[in-house]
Amino acid sequence: MSRHRFAARLQLAGSALCFGLMAILARKLTLPGMGFTAGHLSVLRFVVGALLSLAAFGLVPGLYRPSNYRLLVTRGLSGGAVVALYFYALAHIPAGEAGILYNMYPVIATALSLVLLKERPAIHLWLALLAASLGVGMVLGTGHGGFGFGRGELAALAAAGFAAASANAIRAVRYTDNASTIYFFFCLAGLPVVLPFALTPLPGGLLPWTLAILMSLLAYGGQILMSRAYGTLSVSEAAVWLQLLPITQYLLAVPLLEERVSAPGLAGVLITVAGVAYGTVFGHRRRA
Repeated sequence: MSRHRFAARLQLAGSALCFGLMAILARKLTLPGMGFTAGHLSVLRFVVGALLSLAAFGLVPGLYRPSNYRLLVTRGLSGGAVVALYFYALAHIPAGEAGILYNMYPVIATALSLVLLKERPAIHLWLALLAASLGVGMVLGTGHGGFGFGRGELAALAAAGFAAASANAIRAVRYTDNASTIYFFFCLAGLPVVLPFALTPLPGGLLPWTLAILMSLLAYGGQILMSRAYGTLSVSEAAVWLQLLPITQYLLAVPLLEERVSAPGLAGVLITVAGVAYGTVFGHRRRA
């Protein structure tokens, strides 16, 4: 295994942890008594991300190097839709459920990559993605006593569709632009998308705002790590590793939000981890 590929896989694992904790905090902040709405959190995430990006550009000369403006803006607009829909889902359904529904996007992204990027995953990668998706499906079907399909579930699935488009856009634009530039345009183009959903008064209180800022920092870390990884891994290989995200979120929601877990759900976790391990070892095509 090359050093760059190993580093990219670690970056995706770190991204899964950041995004899992971000979702836990977003769910907590939209519960009664905290005062934040999904729109508030979406705007705050983009504002904090843009400010951090500007600070990084000031500290590191040459870091801001936009090239493919069309793809950068496209990724930002689709990313804005993802954030608005996903935070809406987190405000209406348990974090574990929202994460698992949302994480259908790596499977959709892999299918899109066949058409948009002409990628051809190895058979081992397909098997690994199938196993990981099966494990996620087991958690989906049993982890919370069965799911209905209300507005929260539909929002999570819609977010998955936009996220799949974003994943392919990130992979394509990584040929010309670095992760920090991509994230800055994500915040810049995404902000107008979410702003209309945040017109109600903001809450007060030190604790809610501290948690909200922490949530935004975790989102920044998760997005930068994921964008960096897409510079090395194909969409299909990254899809296998991204199955760690809903599992991480599902497990974190148990102690942090007191959400329920079941034996079949834990079996799904193990199957997903096994699929990720299999795809890691056998999933990539070797160069001639």
